[in-house]
Amino acid sequence: MNYTNEELKKKIQELKERLDVTVVAHFYQRDEVYEMADITGDSLELAMKTKADDKEFVVFCGVAFMGQSVKVLSPEKRVLMPKMACCSMARMIDSLYYDESVKFLEDRGIPKEQILPITYINSNADVKAKVGEMGGMVCTSANAKKIITTALGEGKKILFVPDRCLGQNIANQMGLKSMVIGVDDTDPKDADIICYDGFCSVHQLFTVEDIEFYRKKYPGIKIAVHPECDPKICEAADFVGSTSQLIRYISELPEEQKVAVGTEYNLVNRLRPKNTYVLSSTKPECPTMNETTLEDLYLTLKSIEDGKPVNEIEVDEKTVKWARIALERMLEL
Repeated sequence: MNYTNEELKKKIQELKERLDVTVVAHFYQRDEVYEMADITGDSLELAMKTKADDKEFVVFCGVAFMGQSVKVLSPEKRVLMPKMACCSMARMIDSLYYDESVKFLEDRGIPKEQILPITYINSNADVKAKVGEMGGMVCTSANAKKIITTALGEGKKILFVPDRCLGQNIANQMGLKSMVIGVDDTDPKDADIICYDGFCSVHQLFTVEDIEFYRKKYPGIKIAVHPECDPKICEAADFVGSTSQLIRYISELPEEQKVAVGTEYNLVNRLRPKNTYVLSSTKPECPTMNETTLEDLYLTLKSIEDGKPVNEIEVDEKTVKWARIALERMLEL
């Protein structure tokens, strides 16, 4: 296929007008793909906005767990992905590794009935379902503190999967004791939050040295980071927040206020035209989020028109049931 980007955009727009379809894109998508979306946002926001949409088809530009969340909350919709990309963090845990984590706690004297699991939304549907079956719930980076505060009220040990950094950062904010399975020697009975050893490869790129570099080069600069960053980075930052919280924080800064941002490159690049810097000596670009191209989007829309939809998300009924329960427990709060 030898179409230019502009030709592809025109063809995509024409297909969108002919088909009963909504195109959604995560904040981390390439600019040219992001610009073609009808709905944009972070992962949960996209699932919620799509649930309220009345189109039969959803073409989701993002990674697999996000498409699954749409399917879980809206099983009647047909969800296609231009690229079946996988979040590296979500791939670090599956239902087997989850079961092993529960067994780790049981072997150390914490009965299953005393474990309350919480999974970050950056996890696949099978893990969300396991969490739902055990009475647990999903959280996002924006509401993790509220979810954990509520969970602590049940007097149980919190098993937090899969992002150790988010779990540790929330524990630090709340003055709680955390540990990481397989990393710390801490007895889990002495910890409030027991974290699985998962992480975001992109947010691990930011270092304390990066912060020191910017503060030395631009005295008075603000440092704003995502809570998927290492706790040392979050402790040294001026602001820590989810994607939506970062966007709001930076949009409210005076235009002359310089800010260095520790999160994915495509999002940072779109924040504001002046005095905004990427907090890294290398380009913190999510490789799987950037797999989706305009050509992929065009071919997926064309497959709907041709009556042969490709890359459709399928989730079995039991997984939908329990994953939805885990999500709904969060939404109730």
